Amino acid sequence: MGDFYQNGIVTNFHNLRQRNTEELEKDLLKFSKRRPISVLIPCLYSELERPALQRIVDELSQVPYIKEIVIGLDRADAEQFAAAQRYFAKLPQRFRILWQDGPRLRELDSRLQQLGLSPAEPGKGRNVWFCYGYILASARSEVVVLHDADIITYSRDMLARLAYPIANPDFSYAFCKGYYARVADHRLNGRVSRLLVTPLLRALKKIFGTHEYLEYLDSFRYPLAGEFSMRVDVFHDLRIPSDWGLEIGVLSEVKRSYSTRRLCQVDIADAYDHKHQPLSEEDPQAGLSKMSRDIAKALFRKLATTGIEFNQETFRTLKATYYRIALDFIETYYDDALMNGLNVDRHEEEKAVELFARNILDAGQQFLENPMEQPFIPSWRRITSAIPDMLELLYEAVEADNGPSADQAPDVRSIPTPARDGAGGPR
Repeated sequence: MGDFYQNGIVTNFHNLRQRNTEELEKDLLKFSKRRPISVLIPCLYSELERPALQRIVDELSQVPYIKEIVIGLDRADAEQFAAAQRYFAKLPQRFRILWQDGPRLRELDSRLQQLGLSPAEPGKGRNVWFCYGYILASARSEVVVLHDADIITYSRDMLARLAYPIANPDFSYAFCKGYYARVADHRLNGRVSRLLVTPLLRALKKIFGTHEYLEYLDSFRYPLAGEFSMRVDVFHDLRIPSDWGLEIGVLSEVKRSYSTRRLCQVDIADAYDHKHQPLSEEDPQAGLSKMSRDIAKALFRKLATTGIEFNQETFRTLKATYYRIALDFIETYYDDALMNGLNVDRHEEEKAVELFARNILDAGQQFLENPMEQPFIPSWRRITSAIPDMLELLYEAVEADNGPSADQAPDVRSIPTPARDGAGGPR
């Protein structure tokens, strides 16, 4: 049984166990007539060889309210792309695969590179960004639900709960973040969120005092969750980070454009498990080591835009403050896990905190040495300003990749540009 407590400044939707999946799907089928719903799944080709994605496809095949499924496929050659088409052909819904390494999308990427507008590096951010562009060009949906392809515990209920706050036409939310307990195999997981993000936010608040942005991020129960839903209108001005700061960057972007009254979070699972990243103590460019640096830099960059000044002394103080708070969190989580019969390796937890503390200092140094670093991919509004027919070209490329039976491309010039209210969101 979930609680009904509203923490922070973001509306929280709980799972109070009063409605089953079939009831939610019945509502969503009705909502989808007014607000068509699409699902976006970024994935590597290697995910097709794992059981998690097979489970996701089986679950999606039973969902009645989805208008379109968009799959962003990375690291696939021509033979593997053809295999992916056969793999997803079991889906009863309309689906399109964006072959990120295919010649057509690479050609469009080359045009963007010539103007300095191409995503800086390969990865999930670039994958999602191209998928957003296709969804804008397709103009088939008003609501998009995004989730990863490696969720071992995936279920239809997870999707329904994530879609509901945005799909319901009686609600005014533009963006919804999923959250869940990172518990699997009698272990307490989610180290980066538990041992980096939350104690780092608390340390920043202790140093800089009350700050709206820090209060906002600290309101999310699982800020690094890769599952969220949003109105398609949000895509126009969204600047997506190309590194591991993606989730924090997206939260920062929607906060920049919308009032917190239009942002929410929802409990989508009692337990959640997916592919785990290694700590990578010996390789700062891999695993949780790189992730922690990217996340810290994303926070520092955003705070700098609000007028906060950083220097070397600030980061040394931040490292020490974070370390003390994180060690206290280790104690808290250990006691919580013990009471619930879960396993936590305190030695491994402290190793993670020590690595994160060093990386906070390193990230601060990198921030000071390269203040002009711009890891964000330009918004689609800027892209279409520089190349007016880019959405149409992207649509045609994806349809051509997916076969001769693809639908005729719509006139993307007719896609409306959303008006803005005083809070920066669509009316």
